[in-house]
Amino acid sequence: MAKLSEIDAWLEENLSALLAEHGVPGAAVAVLAGGEVIDHAAGVLNRDTGVESTVDSVFQIGSITKVWTTTLAMQLVDEGLLDLDKPVRSYLPEFVLADDDAASRITVRQLTCHTSGFEGDIFTDTGVGDDCVEKLVATLSDVPQLFQPGEMFSYNNAAYCVLGRVVEVLRGKPYDDCLRDHLFAPLGLTHAAAGPYDAIRYRAATGHLAPSPDDEPRPAGVWALARSNAPAGSMLSMRPRDLLTFARMHLSEGRADDGTQVLRPETVRSMWERQVELPDLGLLGGAWGLGWMLFDWPGGPVIGHDGGTIGQSAFLRVVPGRNVAVALLTNGGRTLQLYADIFRKVLGDLAGVEVPALPEPNAAGAPADPSRYVGEYSSRVADTVVSLDDDGKLWIERVPKGVMAATGGEAEKSELLAYKNDTLVAAYKTMPGLHMPHAFVGDDGNGRALYLHTGRADRRVSR
Repeated sequence: MAKLSEIDAWLEENLSALLAEHGVPGAAVAVLAGGEVIDHAAGVLNRDTGVESTVDSVFQIGSITKVWTTTLAMQLVDEGLLDLDKPVRSYLPEFVLADDDAASRITVRQLTCHTSGFEGDIFTDTGVGDDCVEKLVATLSDVPQLFQPGEMFSYNNAAYCVLGRVVEVLRGKPYDDCLRDHLFAPLGLTHAAAGPYDAIRYRAATGHLAPSPDDEPRPAGVWALARSNAPAGSMLSMRPRDLLTFARMHLSEGRADDGTQVLRPETVRSMWERQVELPDLGLLGGAWGLGWMLFDWPGGPVIGHDGGTIGQSAFLRVVPGRNVAVALLTNGGRTLQLYADIFRKVLGDLAGVEVPALPEPNAAGAPADPSRYVGEYSSRVADTVVSLDDDGKLWIERVPKGVMAATGGEAEKSELLAYKNDTLVAAYKTMPGLHMPHAFVGDDGNGRALYLHTGRADRRVSR
């Protein structure tokens, strides 16, 4: 295995060139191995201002925040204030969904591993006040149930807002203060920000967006998503070194660097246990734990999480058996390719872990039964039609609606190509440079897929 010093030299020599190759405006990366941390940065934080990225620059970590929210909840479990297997209504009697029976049965555990079953892409902006999470939860009364609680996995941002509200109620303080008091402070973080009013004190990255994969990314017109989604990942930003301080606590049986016990050792281990298996989606791992994504990679196991906000992408991978972790924070461009190049080198050399290739069409394959996939699927953020043309080719057309349409989302149409079994990939690459996997799961009773799964399960609506 390579030494950390060799990875340090490799990043010093290659990071700037990798950013240029993949059109990434700026990035910062930190690597933990043998109890030591190295970090590097390259590029700019904002192409309009030209401010350079440094190792102390803060980037949004997006949905990696969900591991932080789960950690806040698990601290309450350690204190005997929260039981994961009790219904959410034990702590939030006001928790209401369109399906009242389902709402009464959803447990706190199901919130942490995306098995609660209700529609999850709810991004209602309820203002910037300390009551914004409470107000968001109050808007869920008409949100439909996609499947019965505990039945399967479907990524759910709104569930994490509910979990954040549980933390707020049991702590008696806003979510941001819970982060500062119960994680920032005991971990000794120096470059972490719960929101824009904190982030502006540092060199803060601006996200960059491109109208199409062939265009150069430019600074986004909005810095952050709505504060009401903070527990799901709309606000939290930090430098990579501070993100690895959080990861090191999880690797150190719940102890901070100064010895403070942030979580019990058995609680840390319980967060790594498999809670639900996933369809083969190419990127999201094989299963989900409590907050953590679980990857069944050769040389693993590996845990981690990804995050994406407005033009910013974040990646965290941790190898518990090797005490190795790597964090990459970026502000636009083909970030998945950058992630693959860096993580393949770092985890391969330091931990003996093989990072799989990004999903690509399988030229030798063909969908076994195209009729299983044809139909209409719908969620609150998009309507999707899968069709079969006269030449036997499958096509997918996705029309954004709701918040996705309001924020500039456009209709996309692409051929669907073979990948693995019931998972197909789009021929058209999305902006991060990904052939998006689409898994067709379940059975509607007529041999057709009941759900179109892209991490989130959209239910068939055609009959």
